[in-house]
Parts: sequence; structure tokens; C-alpha cells
Amino acid sequence: MKAEIIAVGSELLLGQIANTNAQFLSQQLAEIGIDVYYHTVVGDNPQRLTHAIEVAKQRSNLIIFTGGLGPTKDDLTKETIAKMLNKSLVLDEEAWQSICDYFSKTNRPVSPNNRKQALVLEGSHVLKNEHGMAPGMALVVDHVTYMLLPGPPKEMQPMFMKYGRPFLLQKRHVREKIVSRVLRFFHIGESQLETEIEDLIDAQTNPTIAPLASDGEVTLRLTAKHEREEEAKRMIDEVEENILARVRPYFYGYNDETLFSKLLATLKEKDKTLAVAESLTGGLFLKEMTALPTASSVIAGGVVCYTNEIKENVLHVPKEILQTEGAVSGRCAQLLAENVRKLCRSDIGISFTGVAGPDDLEGKPVGTVWIGIATERGTKTFALTLSGDRQAIRMRTAKYGCYHLLQLLH
Repeated sequence: MKAEIIAVGSELLLGQIANTNAQFLSQQLAEIGIDVYYHTVVGDNPQRLTHAIEVAKQRSNLIIFTGGLGPTKDDLTKETIAKMLNKSLVLDEEAWQSICDYFSKTNRPVSPNNRKQALVLEGSHVLKNEHGMAPGMALVVDHVTYMLLPGPPKEMQPMFMKYGRPFLLQKRHVREKIVSRVLRFFHIGESQLETEIEDLIDAQTNPTIAPLASDGEVTLRLTAKHEREEEAKRMIDEVEENILARVRPYFYGYNDETLFSKLLATLKEKDKTLAVAESLTGGLFLKEMTALPTASSVIAGGVVCYTNEIKENVLHVPKEILQTEGAVSGRCAQLLAENVRKLCRSDIGISFTGVAGPDDLEGKPVGTVWIGIATERGTKTFALTLSGDRQAIRMRTAKYGCYHLLQLLH
């Protein structure tokens, strides 16, 4: 199959929301061996949508639409497609009953335009919406598969995973099992990682290796196809082993793991508690950690020591240190980590101090960062020179804290 994704909605063209649906669908289609060649975004206009579909029909045999299935007049996806394909829109009784039940439970009257949401293309395979109102649908006409999905990601994603993906696999009569695994790396750039494994990428056939960089990290998606799933996994194991033989120091986890979730799991495994002193990160590190379930089992507490007064009066960094070496220094990072560990009675203390910008501080340029990690065996400090805007520096600092602490724990 050659696929095209058409996102419908003027709000996408106006930049009011990001087209995360296309990203999600492209990832999912790649996993089941369907190539996506085109992404199209079109506003809520029937003429322009008609033109986009006419173009897509000439170059793709799978067209997936997101958005435009709602109750308002500018929700026109299925109406436009019905007109193009000379199909009627018919009421899906199950969807209509679900909509009526929802309004009954919330003690609200059903609006006439809500009935519009329960209409589907005549002869289509209906995709149930278990997280919203408008059902999706799929239809094959003249060897082209049309799949219509709702716009809200919280509705679209589970609908595609539970109903859309199986429909496509059935249509393709796929015998091969497709297995994917994501390897996650930090403290190595995309270009350096590709250089280290360039010959493996050049020689790829099955499994395939797909690099992707985002948020200061790099991932490799390994995908293998085989009639037997266990054989596909073995093929991926072999490629992973070859990759990690070259870049293992930068590898930290798999699939949906993050540096923060990996650190939490490692602290729990080692039965260690952590306390945090945050200057330039301003609580960002603790925010990311405590957003994870069971964080309370390892996070003892923390202090946002944004000013020198708090560093001095709460975390007992001597005034002379702040005056002579500065708040942005290895010595300050050391004392912050040691003293927050004592204050919270934790196994480990970690500190973050530096210059996030936009201006220099203490004569030190933007991007100058120190991280301190204190344990019962002593304290280590790490100097960083980071680039990017203020928020990027703060987030990368927090991630480097995870990375260095994971290195010490292993």
C-alpha cells in the first residue's frame, strides 16, 4: 500500500494546533509495513478538500483522513467524500444510540446536529468511537481504501489501534509479523550516532534501522518482518547487539521509556532515595519525576534555591563561596547536592545550577551549567556547556542530571 494522510481543519493551517495525528499515523503505518509518501493539510473548504482527494487518488491507494467528522457546518469530510464517490450517508444506529445515551446521562438534550455525527458512508466498515461520538469508517472504491478518523487525538488514536489497524492488516492479507523496537540514546548527536553505525544503516534490508533526533535525544527504530514473530525478534536482537557494541555508553532504554522513567525505575531497583536542589531548573526536574506513578517511593523532597539567599540560608552554602566562586560553580553545585541530601535525609542528593539565559550571569555565558551528585561515597560534579533557548537549556540540564546519575548507579 502507498498511503497518504489528509488532515482536515483550518486550525491546522492557522497554526493553532500541531498536526500530531499525522505523526502518530505515520509511525503506526510504518510498523505494519505501509509506506506513507504524502502528508496533506487542507482547511474546512469542500472545493479544496475535493481537489486534495482528486490528487491523492492519482498517487495513493490508501487515503486516511483525520478531522471533519463533528456536528458543525464546517465539519465536512464525510459529506465531501460521499459526494465524490456518489455514496449516500446513512445513520449508524449503534453510534446514534451511543450519542443519545451520552446526552441522557449528562441530562442534556440531543441537538439536531448531533445526529450528523452518527452518519456514515453507505457500505462502509464502521470503526467504533469508544472515546467520543463520531464513528470512523473505512471503504474501498476502485482499489483505493478510504479511512475516515476523528480529529481529537484522544479519540483517533485508540480508534485506529483497536479498529483501523486490524482492518488494514486484514485488507493486506499480511502473513508476515512485523516487530519494532526503539533504542533510546543520550549524550550523542544524531550525526555522530549515524557515523558510528553508518555501515549497518547502508546495509539494512530486514531489519531496517530508522534514526530520529528530538529534544536532545536520538532514537533508532528497528523493524523486522518474518512469518514467525519469535524469528523477527531474534533478527532485531542481532542488529541491536551490533549497534550497542559500538555505542552502548549512550544507550539508556527502550520504546516509550524516558530518562526520567528510567531513573525512577533504577532508583527503585537499587532501593535509593533522592533529594533535589534546583536553581536554574526551578523545579523542572522534580516536576518531571513526580509526574510519574510511584515517584513517592524514591523522591524524598527538594528545594528550589533560585536566589543566593535561599542557597545560603536554607542549603547553607557559605556567603564567601557565593561571593568568590559564584552560584554558578562546581563548588556551589557540590555543596547544594551534599546539603539537600542531609536536609532530606536521602541516599542521594542532586543539584542544578547555571545560566539559562537570556543574559550572562556572574560573567559566565548562557549555557554554563554545573550538576552535583552527592552519595555516601562522596560527591561528583559535572560541567556542561549547552546551547539553545532558555527552556531548551533547562530541560537538557534536567536530562543530563538523569543521565549522569544513571551512569553512577550502574
